[in-house]
Formats: sequence, C-alpha cells, structure tokens
Amino acid sequence: MTIPPRLPVPPGATDCHMHIYGPPERYPVAPTNPTPVPFAYDLDAYRTLRTALGLTRTVVVQPTAYGADNACTLDAVAALGADTARAVVAVTPETPVAELERLHAAGARGARAFLMKGGVVPWERLHALAAHVAPLGWHVQLQFDGGEMEAREAAIRGLPCPVVIDHVGRFHDPVPPDAPPVRALRRLLATGRVWVKLSSPYGVSRSGPPDYADVAAIARALVATAPERLVWGSNWPHPNEAEPKPAVAPLLDLLGAWTPDAATRRAILVDNPAQLYGF
Repeated sequence: MTIPPRLPVPPGATDCHMHIYGPPERYPVAPTNPTPVPFAYDLDAYRTLRTALGLTRTVVVQPTAYGADNACTLDAVAALGADTARAVVAVTPETPVAELERLHAAGARGARAFLMKGGVVPWERLHALAAHVAPLGWHVQLQFDGGEMEAREAAIRGLPCPVVIDHVGRFHDPVPPDAPPVRALRRLLATGRVWVKLSSPYGVSRSGPPDYADVAAIARALVATAPERLVWGSNWPHPNEAEPKPAVAPLLDLLGAWTPDAATRRAILVDNPAQLYGF
C-alpha cells in the first residue's frame, strides 16, 4: 500500500519522468542495454501509484533498455490516454520525418539523448538531433554527468530547440550549489530555453535519505534561479536502484522542502509541465 504524500497535490499534477517495461517476448531488450531490466514493473502498478499520490498526468520516458524501439513507451501512453500522457522518445538524426510525425501524433513531445553508456545519440550528433526534431516543437532531453556542465555549456546553448536536463543536473561527484558546474547549470536555466527535472535525488546523493541534503541544496538553488522552468518526476520504477526501491511519496514531499510557497509548487507540478508537454 502506498502512503499518500504529506504535500498537498494540486489537480493536474504531473509526473514528468517515469519508465515502463513490458514482457520481453513482446518488447525485446536492445543489445546496447547496459543494465538489467525490471520486468516486474508494469502499467497497472504505476496506475495504482499515480492514483495514490494524487497525480493525474504522466510523461513516459523511453528507457535505455529498448534503444530506439519506442513501442513499449508509446503503448503505455496510449493505455494511459492522450489527455493524461505524453512521451519522450529515442530517435536519431536519420529517423524519417514521417516517423517523427507518427510519434508526435502518438504523444511524443521530446527526444531523449542519454549521453552515457547505452544511449543511441552521442554528443557529437546532438546538434543534428535537435535540428531534426525542432520543427515539431519538440525539446531534447539530456542525461549526463553534471560534472561536465561547464564543458558542455556552449554546446547546450547552441542547440536549436528547447533543452530539458535530467535529475537536478545529475552531478556524479558531490558539489555545493556555488560550484562552477552548478553555476553553469544555473546560467543555462536562466537563458529561458533550458528546463531541469527535479527528479532522482537518490541517484547521486552521498548524504542520503530522507533529505538528500547535498542534492537538495542544488535543487533549492535552481528554484531560486527559474522556478518557471522546473518540473518534477518520480523516476519510477527507479530502475538502477537496488531493493528496496525508494518510496515515491517522500520524494514528492521533498518538493515542499525545496520550494518557498504553494504557488511555486503548483507551477512545478502543473503549469510548467502543461507548457513543456502541451497538456
């Protein structure tokens, strides 16, 4: 049984980052997949969680497990319903325009670039990917080690479409909020074209639960910089975490500790996702 969050959850609240995995006989794992696939987690389990948390909208993000085969992700969006679900898919600069248009009609609003082991588009092809999906109004969603943020800042600034950066910047090595890589992320956020997901604080935290104080300090700095370009995600089913998996309600409650008021939390949970994903 999922314990509801203490944080009041407004109508239209959106989980902007989760994954769906299906039966391997229907959704074969790509040979590039770098980690085991949690097949035990299915859409019915997520629906139960979403209801318990008081969330009403979902962004299904293509996992690295399936490479550029978006079937499982799109089937999940279709099952959740066009009014409450969107997708971030994996495509390449060579993906035919007709296929991009099909993905868009199925609910895709962004192209994921997982810039670590298992991704399908490397840094040197990122500009071409962004140019390819920009005519549809899509963004590119980036996940990489935030320690590279300064080195990658110019390239990210030069991308010809909006950019979403995952997991509070995902700084693999602990850094304070005034560290140069975090300052680079804040500069990107301040451009008006870059968004950040407040998700997966456990992924890189050294201080650990329940507060994840090291990542929380960065999250608060981002909220102070541009709360209108932040969104929240559960990262369910936490595919790279060992059992027992993190409970999602406390992760949602962290947003209350990171934000100064209910209006800011509503923007992050409702208004910002509506703008970014077209709800």
